[in-house]
Amino acid sequence: MSEVRISAEPRDTFGKGAARQLRRDGKIPAVLYGHKEEPVHLALPEHELFLALKTPNVLLNLDLGDRRQLALPKAVQKDPVRRSIEHVDLLLVRRGEKVTVEIPIVTVGDVVSGGLLEHTLNVLSIEAEATHIPGSVEVSVQGLEIGGQILAKEVTLPRGAELVTDPEHLVVHVLAAPTAEQMAGTGAEAEPEAGAGESETASPEAGEES
Repeated sequence: MSEVRISAEPRDTFGKGAARQLRRDGKIPAVLYGHKEEPVHLALPEHELFLALKTPNVLLNLDLGDRRQLALPKAVQKDPVRRSIEHVDLLLVRRGEKVTVEIPIVTVGDVVSGGLLEHTLNVLSIEAEATHIPGSVEVSVQGLEIGGQILAKEVTLPRGAELVTDPEHLVVHVLAAPTAEQMAGTGAEAEPEAGAGESETASPEAGEES
């Protein structure tokens, strides 16, 4: 997995006004919690954090000056319009401990000709060692036939990872792709009959008095 070192400084000012000022200064307010320790309020450099969060389940190595802490981003608040980062919750982790995370599913290969692959699950919940979280998990659909399916329990996980998602949960399955004739028939059914769209409302003149 990816581990990114990022500088972090304690903060002792709180509230919306203080948070806005931090963001104007190019920093993002964050809180670090876990292991029954008191939450630590931090300020992180915006650009470095933005780049780090491009990697799913990135492990942050926080440089606090006098010490370092490992943390996983657990909740990222973003501005609904600009999509800029406004606040981050960080979970304190230690090397060797296991954590539960969601990892993206990536399908590889092609199903049989005439088949249409449908995804019913885009992520898997797994338990893995905090410093060995996979960025994604690959699911091969090569040659999967119409009617074929893959369940969560059939996905090969990286060594050391354990499945948390319901083992019987459907991940992908293959449907029969519609034929050209079926597509043409659907288009014909969608066309309204001549005159069907005309309004039955009387014309303005019809209701006028002489």
